[in-house]
Amino acid sequence: MTDVALDTAELLLHPIRLRIVQAFLGGRTLTTADLRATLPDVPPATLYRQVATLAEHGVLVPAGERRVRGAVERRYRLDEAAASVDADAARAMSPEQHRRAFLTFVAGLLADFDRYLDGGGGDLARDLGGYRQNALHTTDAETAEFLSRWRALFAEYAALGPGPGRTRRLLTTVLLPAADPHPGADPRPGDEPGPADEPGREPHPGVPAGR
Repeated sequence: MTDVALDTAELLLHPIRLRIVQAFLGGRTLTTADLRATLPDVPPATLYRQVATLAEHGVLVPAGERRVRGAVERRYRLDEAAASVDADAARAMSPEQHRRAFLTFVAGLLADFDRYLDGGGGDLARDLGGYRQNALHTTDAETAEFLSRWRALFAEYAALGPGPGRTRRLLTTVLLPAADPHPGADPRPGDEPGPADEPGREPHPGVPAGR
């Protein structure tokens, strides 16, 4: 057991532990051997140590075991409730802690994209992938409703689980209030919707998702 209990943010926003948690997303159950194959650049001793830390803090929970060549091989699954920084913990983080956490998050995202490209990816239309940024104007109540409906839609498809013809896909979200120097102002000249904003066209900037 570890000598010191880590708070949730410190536990999850460690670069290697974050990658381990992300490897379990999508309802996967994995062994340490599976993780070694998924994260081949992580030294085995480091991987075992960080898996043990996540298990000791309840983020990874046993999902069965079997004997392999006389040794016990344990499978783990992710406890998604434990694998998240709740509102109180996030509120207690300092701006510098948020910056470090976001940098860790973005570094993990870049590593995922590198692995996609290194694995023969790059045709986003073929792979039904993409990255883009959009904006919308909503009240707090409207934003809460949007998020509730979005979570329900995601949960519906996440419940499908692995199966024939299904590909594990990573969906990453960032939602931030944008700095607005003119709150409530009418669009200024040059801000009017243009051709890229017409129905059926891709928003700009960003790389279009596949259709």
